[in-house]
Amino acid sequence: MSKDDELRPLSPEELAAETGAALPDKEVISLLDLNADLDIALDAAAPIDLAVAANANVAAPIDAAVGANVLSYGSEAQALADQGVIIDQGITGEATANALQDSGIDQSDDTVGTTEPAPVDGTTGGTTETVGDALSGDLLDVDVNLAADLDLAAPIDGAVAANANVAAPIDAAVAANVGSINSDATAIAQQDAIITQDIDADATATADQQSDITQ
Repeated sequence: MSKDDELRPLSPEELAAETGAALPDKEVISLLDLNADLDIALDAAAPIDLAVAANANVAAPIDAAVGANVLSYGSEAQALADQGVIIDQGITGEATANALQDSGIDQSDDTVGTTEPAPVDGTTGGTTETVGDALSGDLLDVDVNLAADLDLAAPIDGAVAANANVAAPIDAAVAANVGSINSDATAIAQQDAIITQDIDADATATADQQSDITQ
């Protein structure tokens, strides 16, 4: 076919041979018909009562020395860590935590027992799917009826009381020669620690919870 034949207009006979059909109305060829009826009732209550009391002494002196020779020749690695620690910790006092919770929760749901919404005409309730002709009806027809009632109550009551003395003196020395020849690695770690911890205290935790829940 030449270029002139491609640009040649249609003859009257060819135009008369062409046929066409009118499209139906727009609402007839809708692809999705969705009808959702949701009835949800939610009651949630979570009263939280917490009391925390603490007496603490924390001491953590750390002394570290690191020396390393990696893939070295004729090298020396020396690490020296010298630590002297004198820790005196004394606690005189009281740590008292009292948590008193009184909860009155009424979650009486008035919607329980009501009549389920009537289904749409042509359905039986619940969820239905109808597949039909794209040119004569809806391609997908979905009717959803959902009724849900939820009562949730979580009263939480807690009390924490603590007396603590923590001391963690750490002394470390590391020396390493890796892949080396005629190398010296020396690590010296010396630690002197005198730790005195005294606790003369009372730690009391009381949690009293009274809940009246109606669901």
